[in-house]
Amino acid sequence: MSTPPNELRRAKRRKVDAIDVTDTMTGQVVGHLSNLSETGMLLILGEKLVSDALYQMRFALPRPDGQLREVEVGAHELWNDEASAPGQVWTGFRFIDVSPEDVAFIREWVDAPGSQYV
Repeated sequence: MSTPPNELRRAKRRKVDAIDVTDTMTGQVVGHLSNLSETGMLLILGEKLVSDALYQMRFALPRPDGQLREVEVGAHELWNDEASAPGQVWTGFRFIDVSPEDVAFIREWVDAPGSQYV
């Protein structure tokens, strides 16, 4: 993805509830989506990940027909911060590798009618 840095934060971010995110290298669920845009995501984690590291992650988004579509992304961990809830960490990622088909699907999903934004 070649989004200019000043455009990364301008992307519309959809609130997300209870979608697990898996590290594809370990097969472990690392956290849950809090919000999602076509350029990145905010995760709620149980523990900090390695700062400034690259990750390959997968999550499933509901399609309009109710079925789930798996999306796989290469992501760069940009920042993390302790959440107010004990044992939780907010972590922000920017996408560095996503298939064009998945980018288009994420964009449509974020823009879907009835979505809530942050």
